This record gives sequence, structure tokens and C-alpha cells, in this order.
Amino acid sequence: MKRTSLNVVVVTVALCLFISMPNIVANSADTKDPKIPRGAKVFIAPMEGFETFLKAAIVKKKVAIEVVEDRNKAEFEITGVAESKKAGAAKKIIMGSWHSTEDASIKVTDLKSGEVVYAYSVHEENSNHGQQSSAESCAKHLKDEAVKVK
Repeated sequence: MKRTSLNVVVVTVALCLFISMPNIVANSADTKDPKIPRGAKVFIAPMEGFETFLKAAIVKKKVAIEVVEDRNKAEFEITGVAESKKAGAAKKIIMGSWHSTEDASIKVTDLKSGEVVYAYSVHEENSNHGQQSSAESCAKHLKDEAVKVK
């Protein structure tokens, strides 16, 4: 009886993956075509201090967008969350690492249509520079994957 239930679960999961495969392929094709035009006006929403690191990273990585301070003047909005965990005593003693663990996720929304045009998430286990490292990763991927070259 248990073997039959397991087979049903495996077949159901496989069928769900097979049905959703065209959507996965279609979504990955969309990410190859950047949707944020060069020079677009982008508002970065407050993210408990992470927005400061993200703004600096966008400048450092030379992302071809214009960051604006007024949401009403923006075409796109970047929202997200970031979490920083300092190394615990066990990590310091056993692994000899004082580096923090960083997690950050951003999404870019077209303010006119409401469409999420880009999303990215980063996890850094031993971050040398804390939130700066994860912000620079977000900016690099934003530049390489979401902003149109010309």
C-alpha cells in the first residue's frame, strides 16, 4: 500500500513538472530580453538601510539607469529585502571565520503596467563586506540581465 502511494506521488510530481515545463522555458526566454530601457528612471524603495548599499552599487557597477528620489518621477521601482547574520561563536571557533552571511532579494516593477520585469536573489555564506557585497551582486546582475544595452 505504501509503495503504491509513493508511486502516485512520484507520477503526480513528474506530471506537474512536465505540464509546467513550457512556462519555465517561456519565462527563461523572457529574461534574455532585457525590459528596462537604458537611462530609465528608477526609484529604490526603503529596505531597512539596504537601499543605500544598492544605490552605491548601481553607481559603482555603472548600471545604465537613473536613480530618482521621488517615486512619482520614476518609471520603475526596485523593492526588496536583505538580511545579514553575523558569524556566531561556533563559526568563529570551529571554522575560524568572522564573515557574515548575507541574503538579499530585489524585484523591479514597471510602475505603469505593474509588471515585475526583473527579480534577483543572492545568498553569500562568507561575505567579506556584508551588505555591500550582496548589493554589488544585485547591481551586477541588474546591469547584465535586465537593462537594455542600447
